[in-house]
Amino acid sequence: MTLIGWLQIALAVGLVLATVAPLGAYMARVYAGEVRFLAPVENGFYALAGIDPRREQSWAGYTMAMLAFNAAGFALLYGILRLQDVLPLNPAGMPAVPPDLAFNTAVSFTTNTNWQAYGGEATLSHFSQMAGLTVQNFVSAATGMAIAIAFARAFARSGATTIGNFWADMTRSTLYVLLPLALVMALAMVLLGLPQNLSGPVEATTLEGGKQAIAQGPVASQLAIKMLGTNGGGFFNANSAHPYENPTAWTNLLELWAILAVAAALTATFGRIVGDRAQGRALLAAMLVMLGAGIVACYGAEAAGNPILAKLGLTEAANWEGKETRFGIATSSLWAVFTTAASNGSVNAMHDSFTPLGGLVPMFNIQLGEIVIGGVGAGLYGMLLYAILAVFVAGLMVGRTPEYLGKKIGGREVKLTMLALLISPMTILVFTALACVWPGAAESLANQGPHGFGEYLYAYSSGAGNNGSAFAGLSANTPFFNITIGLAMLFGRFLMIVPMLAVAGSLVAKPKVEPGAGTFPTTGPIWVGLLVGVILILGGLTFFPALALGPLVEHFAMQAGDLF
Repeated sequence: MTLIGWLQIALAVGLVLATVAPLGAYMARVYAGEVRFLAPVENGFYALAGIDPRREQSWAGYTMAMLAFNAAGFALLYGILRLQDVLPLNPAGMPAVPPDLAFNTAVSFTTNTNWQAYGGEATLSHFSQMAGLTVQNFVSAATGMAIAIAFARAFARSGATTIGNFWADMTRSTLYVLLPLALVMALAMVLLGLPQNLSGPVEATTLEGGKQAIAQGPVASQLAIKMLGTNGGGFFNANSAHPYENPTAWTNLLELWAILAVAAALTATFGRIVGDRAQGRALLAAMLVMLGAGIVACYGAEAAGNPILAKLGLTEAANWEGKETRFGIATSSLWAVFTTAASNGSVNAMHDSFTPLGGLVPMFNIQLGEIVIGGVGAGLYGMLLYAILAVFVAGLMVGRTPEYLGKKIGGREVKLTMLALLISPMTILVFTALACVWPGAAESLANQGPHGFGEYLYAYSSGAGNNGSAFAGLSANTPFFNITIGLAMLFGRFLMIVPMLAVAGSLVAKPKVEPGAGTFPTTGPIWVGLLVGVILILGGLTFFPALALGPLVEHFAMQAGDLF
C-alpha cells in the first residue's frame, strides 16, 4: 500500500460524499412533486398510459404495478434479442440471440443485475444495446429508487393506507434524476474520448500484419446510465477495463463516483422524507464503516502480493494479475469494492485473479445483500430491513416493544423482514449446491477444488444479489447456467421486494408514537455499531459455511506454498 494509492481512494470516496447532501435534497424535492421542469413530458406519459399520478396505491397495488411493469419489460427485451437479426441498426449483421441466452440477458437487465454471459460487442446489435439494454438500465434502476421511496413513506406517514403511486415514482426517478445526470455524464464521456456513433466495426492492421475488427457504437450513452444506475452490463465484454469505456484517469475517477453517487445520496433523501436528517446520516455511516473495512482488507491483500510467488523468489511486488495496469492496484481494488458494494458489474479487474482474501471482500459485499451503499434504491431498502432487525434486538435489550422512527415493530414486520432477507442466501446456497452435482457443470470451470467452488458460489451470489459482476473463470454461457443464474436473478430481486413492500404496508398503517425513556437511540455511534453488528452476525450465520470454505482454505494453502 502506498500514499498515492490511499490518496486516490480518498479522492474517489470524497467525491461521493461531497454530492450526498445536495443530490439527496434534490431527490427529496423530486418525490415530493416540487420539481416539474419537464411537466409537459411527464403529464404526456401519464395521459398516454391512462395514469392519474395523484391516485395513490396500497402496498399490494404498488407491488402489482411494479411486477406488471417489469414483466412487460422482460417480454419486450426478450423479443428484441430474439429478433435482432431482422431489426434495424445492425451494421455488423449480428444473428438472433439463442433462447437460453436471451432469457438470461432479459432477466439480467430487467432485474438491474446486468450479468453478462455474452460479449457485448460480439453478440448484440446497436438496436439491442440502445432500445433493449439501455432502456432497462434506466427503468430497472428507477424501479429500485421508487421502491426505496415507497418504503421511506411507510415510516413518514401515520395511520395511512397508501405508500405512493408506482408509476409516478418510477417516471420521476427517470425524468428528473437519472436522465439529466446521464445526459451530462454522457457528454462528459464523449469529451473525454468515448465513442458515440452508430457505425459498424472498423478494421485495423496489427503489428504482426494481422487484421482486427474494432467495435464501436453508442458507447458513452450506455456507459453513463450503466454507472449512474448501478447497472453494469457494458457495451464491451471487458466493461470498464476496455479503453473505449474507460480511456483516462479522469474517466476512471468519474465512473467510480457515478457507481455510488445516487445510492449514497438516497440516504439523505430518506432523512428528509422521514423528517429527521440524522437518520439518513446514521444509515450512511453504517454503510461507510463496512465500505471502509472492505477497502482496507481488499487493498491490503492485493498490495501484499501472492505469497506463493514470493516464496519461490519470483517477486515480492503487489498482485498485478488481472488488474487494470493503467490505473494501479489501489483503484483496481477500489473498483472491486465499489462495484460489489453497489449493484454494478462494471468491473475493471478480474476478481478470479485476486488473492483469496482480496476476492473474499467483493463476494461478502454481494452476499450481505448489497447494502454497503448498495444499488440505487436497493441498498437503502435493504439497509432499512436490517435496521428493523437491529431495533428488534435493541428492544429486547431494553425490555420494550421495538420501535423505529416512531413505528412499533411487531411480530408481523419481523417475520416478513426475515423472509425478505433469507431469500437471497437460500437462492445462493441451493443453486450452488445444484451446480456442484449437476452433470457436466464442472466442464465450465477454469479451476477445480476450492477455487472452482468459489467460481460457482460467486456466480450465484452475483445473480441472487443482483450484482452482475463476474468472478471470471466460469464459462457461464451454457443452457444450465443461463437458466439457473436467470432464476437466481429473478428470485433475488422480486421474491425479496414483495415481502419488503408488505412490511411497508404494515408500517404505514401504524400510528407514529413519540419516543419514550426506553426508546433505543437510532442516530448515534451506538446505533451505528449495533446496526453493523446485526448485519455482520446475520450475514456470518447465513453465509459463513459456504462463504469461507473456498477462499479461506485456498488462502491458508497459499500461505503454505501449495497450489490448487
